[in-house]
Amino acid sequence: MSVTGGAEVLRFSLLGPLRAWRAGTELPLGPPQQRAVLAVLLLRGGRAAGVGELVDGVWGPSPPSGAVPMLRTYVSRLRRLLEPARPAGAPPRLVMSVGDGYALRTEEITSDLGVFEEYLARAERRRAAGDSRGAARLLDSALAAWQGPALGGVPGPLARAERTRLTERRLGAQEYRLRVELELGRHEAVLPELKALRDAQPLREAVCELLLVALYRCGRRAEALEIYARTRRTLVDELGIEPGPSLRAAHARLLSGDPDLSPPAVPVPAAATSATTSTTADGGAGPDTGPADDHDGTEPVRARGDTQPSQLPADLALFTGREAELGLVEALLPAADHPDKAVIGLVNGMAGAGKTTLAVHWAHRVAHRFPDGSLYVNLRGYTQGGSVMHPSEALETFLVALGVAPQAVPEGLDAQAALYRSVLARRRVLIVLDNARDTEQIRPLLPGTPGCLVIVTSRSRLTGLVAGHGAHPLTLGPLTGDEARAMLTRRIGRARVEAEPQATDAIVELCARLPLALAIVAARAAHHPGFRLADIAAELRENHGSLDAFTGGDARTDVRAVFSWSYHALPRQAAELFRRLSLHPGPDIGTAAAAALAAEPARTVRARLSELTGASLLGEHAPGRYAFHDLLRAYAGELADAEDGAERRAAALLRLHDHYLHTTHNASATIGPLRETLPLPSSTTDSGPLRFTGRKQAMNWLRAERHVLRAVVEQAAALGHEDHAWRTAVGLDLYFDRLGFWHDLMEINSAALRAARAVGDRTGEAHALRGLGFFHTRFAHSAEARRDLGRALELFRAEGDAFGEARTRRCLAYQANGEGRFAVSLDHYAHARELYRGEGSTSSEAIVLNEVGWTYILLGEHHKALEHCEKAVALHQEIGDPVGEAAAQDSVGYAHHQLGQYGAAVERFERAVTLYREIGDHYLEADTLRHAGDAHLAAGDRETAVAAFGRALALLEETGHPEAPDLRETLRGLDEPARGDTGPGRSGST
Repeated sequence: MSVTGGAEVLRFSLLGPLRAWRAGTELPLGPPQQRAVLAVLLLRGGRAAGVGELVDGVWGPSPPSGAVPMLRTYVSRLRRLLEPARPAGAPPRLVMSVGDGYALRTEEITSDLGVFEEYLARAERRRAAGDSRGAARLLDSALAAWQGPALGGVPGPLARAERTRLTERRLGAQEYRLRVELELGRHEAVLPELKALRDAQPLREAVCELLLVALYRCGRRAEALEIYARTRRTLVDELGIEPGPSLRAAHARLLSGDPDLSPPAVPVPAAATSATTSTTADGGAGPDTGPADDHDGTEPVRARGDTQPSQLPADLALFTGREAELGLVEALLPAADHPDKAVIGLVNGMAGAGKTTLAVHWAHRVAHRFPDGSLYVNLRGYTQGGSVMHPSEALETFLVALGVAPQAVPEGLDAQAALYRSVLARRRVLIVLDNARDTEQIRPLLPGTPGCLVIVTSRSRLTGLVAGHGAHPLTLGPLTGDEARAMLTRRIGRARVEAEPQATDAIVELCARLPLALAIVAARAAHHPGFRLADIAAELRENHGSLDAFTGGDARTDVRAVFSWSYHALPRQAAELFRRLSLHPGPDIGTAAAAALAAEPARTVRARLSELTGASLLGEHAPGRYAFHDLLRAYAGELADAEDGAERRAAALLRLHDHYLHTTHNASATIGPLRETLPLPSSTTDSGPLRFTGRKQAMNWLRAERHVLRAVVEQAAALGHEDHAWRTAVGLDLYFDRLGFWHDLMEINSAALRAARAVGDRTGEAHALRGLGFFHTRFAHSAEARRDLGRALELFRAEGDAFGEARTRRCLAYQANGEGRFAVSLDHYAHARELYRGEGSTSSEAIVLNEVGWTYILLGEHHKALEHCEKAVALHQEIGDPVGEAAAQDSVGYAHHQLGQYGAAVERFERAVTLYREIGDHYLEADTLRHAGDAHLAAGDRETAVAAFGRALALLEETGHPEAPDLRETLRGLDEPARGDTGPGRSGST
């Protein structure tokens, strides 16, 4: 490969020890962490890696002090090593600064990983052309590129994860080569290798199938049957599952003595999910966070720093056809360097036509043209059950992704849209608005200035978008006959398609050439390699019927018949689960919630979810997170209405709401084990609520279930489970607050209030009003906050609920502090402290002491602040509450800081950081690290301050917290010459 400007090609080895050569001379790559930085950049394949991502990849969640400066040093050394002839002052040509990170230009390097991928691609092309011998030779060459375990000698979590992924990739290539060898009749030659591979990988069913074929063809049928029996025992004993349908089918054919036992359909190894280097030239609660554990008193933080979101879903590896449509949409783009308008591409068409798949594929093809990132949202325009996304929800998600702190997102659609347009001004961002219902839903989501590309998908033609905003429409119809046949070929193999061309054509027409229907049929065919395509076509004919709901007006597109055919092929339990899942209100569902719906153990349900995904009736869009296509959800809902009866559906929904209620409170108790709890009624169902082993696990569950929990509360309120609605909301408010989900909490508490008032539950009403009042305070809605908090206080006092009254008084005190009414605040805190003391809650009393101390900091009376906060420290130590002690130590440190006692401040901050690290609360650890950084900076120790800010940022970015951009902006300002750094943000005091 030639290199621009005559530079010598750099060659890297990743499939073994990490090594590098220039013109045959090996380069010394430096210490292990420096090698890890290089590995991250190589594996990004030319895409930028942010400093936070690099720190995480090299050191993991607990980086050393000064990780960011160390990272910068490693990058500098790599630049000198890889470009020794670069003139002084000249910009780097290989390791470039990109945004807030670094990227390695892949067009000027080669790697053994790139060679491996290229050989695999060429082998597939050879095999597709009928040259299996040539394919086998290329596969041998691909596997010869490996020199041992990938990334040998490279430390860090990213290297460990990539070693696992690349090992799987290597095994997939081995299986593929062995399958080709069996196709060539070389069963005796490959038998020793297959036996060795099976002994090394006893749980890989594909290897077992290949071994069965080889043994059978060698006349060793009894040994093949014994291998199957041994594999089945291993799967049952170690994983608790039976062999998959393909392996069972091979066993059945062994038992029947099938004279033409073909090799199993081992798929072509999928292209690497991490971009790799190419062999071709186109390479292509302390003071800031409020009252200790509860966080009812968080002060606002600054709004934003720029970020580069990357939200596109994964591209479909088996994308086929649509070349004409891709050509049309490609022509929409303005010249790469001269964008003069915001372009809107509208992909419309009937359900199941592949609109989302096309839009996402196109977006990936053009994403490099938009250096400021990509945004994606599923607007759920046609989701059953009324969970269509409001534009305000989408705007909040986008604004936070673009770097706006959640508390800086205004209330009201018009204000949010205006801020969104301002943030997008002068940026070039790719925006995918998927599954839109109408023009009104997407109009607020359109940018107001040139440079962006918006891709919209909808079942509707959205003529208002075309007429009013100049959108370029593309109506997506069925695939052409050739494209449909190509799609089947990619999914079930050329041999089967070419062996039965008439049956293939019949399947194509019976599926109306719709990608969704073809994918379902192909999944069934792939899982049953022994089935003739003619038999599959006959089954389809038998199941065809009417299609009122899914035809889009065209009776030829009989999609329900395909659904019915696939549904009736399911085992009974999997079919029941398919129906039950339609009752779930959220956009996706986890395994535990699915188990609650099914009233079965999670282990059992997990296997049934796999059956549904294997049949393409359900998608697993993230590990353990499952979602329906809209049509399939509607179909499952019809079946549930028809087959399960109202009583069974109601029982399933009660189990579901019990599950979420008790899991939410288990998460709350794990995060704040000593704070006051809300008594819950005993569950009347076996809902299998989750229990958590640590705060991080609980917070991760809340984050993953964010949109689900909002929908669950709203569904509970609508279906008459009012008690579940408001009690679930209570379990969410404190910790959704910490995660920054404030707009969600406004909606959740509004639904809880409606539910409580519907049944006259005054306690529930009081809790909902307290939540609403507090979050009105977050958004500086003073009148609304006083109204709701005042009414909540009246209700709690009338009900004799001391804890509820105390919590409400703390909210009122926080609001008074925000308005400078410190005497009012101290009065509320005094009442709250007495209430807690009367209930014997020492932990809560200590929290109030800390909040009083913070109020004195606001007043400038720092010695009084120290007095109260030191008392809080002593009480928390007395009862063994590390969370409360950490928050109080942080407050003490802050008071010392304000008095100019920076050494004493840092000492307390470090004690708080140690406690938070032991607890596992990364957000509060980061918050205290920022305070420590401020103290170091005030003391004149800039280097240590930058290191503290860098550690804080790494923690925030690990959890995706919305305050990370603000912190990054501050650090960038502290270290402007080192472009690409990610630094701290929030400016300390309230």
